[in-house]
Amino acid sequence: MRKLAALFFLAVVAAIVVFLGATQWLPQRQAALPEAGATINVPRGASVNRVVSELARQGIAAEWQLQVVSRTRALFGEASPIRAGQYLFAPPKTIAEIFDALESGAAIQLPFTVVEGTTQRALFEQLKKATQEQRMFRSDSVTPPEAWSRALQADVANLEGFLFPDTYLVAPESSANLLLSAMHRRMKQELATAWEQRAPDTPLRTPYEALILASIIEKETGKEADRPLVGSVFINRLRIGMRLQTDPTVIYGLGEKFDGNLRKIDLQTDTPYNSYTRDGLPPTPIAFPGKASLRAAVNPPKSDFLYFVARGDGSSEFSRNLAEHNRAVAKYQLGR
Repeated sequence: MRKLAALFFLAVVAAIVVFLGATQWLPQRQAALPEAGATINVPRGASVNRVVSELARQGIAAEWQLQVVSRTRALFGEASPIRAGQYLFAPPKTIAEIFDALESGAAIQLPFTVVEGTTQRALFEQLKKATQEQRMFRSDSVTPPEAWSRALQADVANLEGFLFPDTYLVAPESSANLLLSAMHRRMKQELATAWEQRAPDTPLRTPYEALILASIIEKETGKEADRPLVGSVFINRLRIGMRLQTDPTVIYGLGEKFDGNLRKIDLQTDTPYNSYTRDGLPPTPIAFPGKASLRAAVNPPKSDFLYFVARGDGSSEFSRNLAEHNRAVAKYQLGR
């Protein structure tokens, strides 16, 4: 009887030792990851067993080992729901670290850059290209700009100008609406900050007017150092009731009819965006402006400039009157 009791005791101790060894050693065991890493795709709603089977299929660890680690974490309250996404596991990684990543949602994130001066239509094409070439977004979520405002439940009907250009990190095959929503929130924040810093005597009446002017400044010059003075030219013109006479608004108004060559007839053809034929600002922004253009719109430096012309090197020559401007045009545009 004593012998049976001793054997039973030894069996219990051995089981405890094996259990503790498995639960303590297995999580810290190095996963069998290839040098290039392993990519795991976790669909929405995937069960733990399905994920474990996929990890085992890729040879990261034996399925029984993964099951022990998974169930032990759940037993001791250390587990959280596994999150959907695409994950890249590069060596060295322990089995516990792999589960940590899956539960924290540390999925692959790809950079998506929207440059300053991009338009809605150009962004739509960029989204389509990223979806086709990199599977960055779900194809059913890439919709034309006309649907964006409704999808985001935005308080403006047209999101032109209302998306902030920057580099954003997105998970592969995510919804394009998540990106658009982040861009929209960011622009509202940046615009609110800029509007708080507006000059007391600005002729701009609303943040939206500031956004419109900032988009024009953005399209007029790619040289950040020139944007404040470009802003001062337009503010000076608005203040005295002088038309803006800026080519980018005309080009925007032409839409797909613009072939890259702006003609005299285009400047004379009236559209809501033709700032040669219309007073004041166009009805909407014409692009997505960055921070520098927002600042230049709301609080440019004081100047008496009313004209500027491109020098041909990306910078601009500023003039106080038409005679000065004509001389600058002759020098930099006509080569006289």
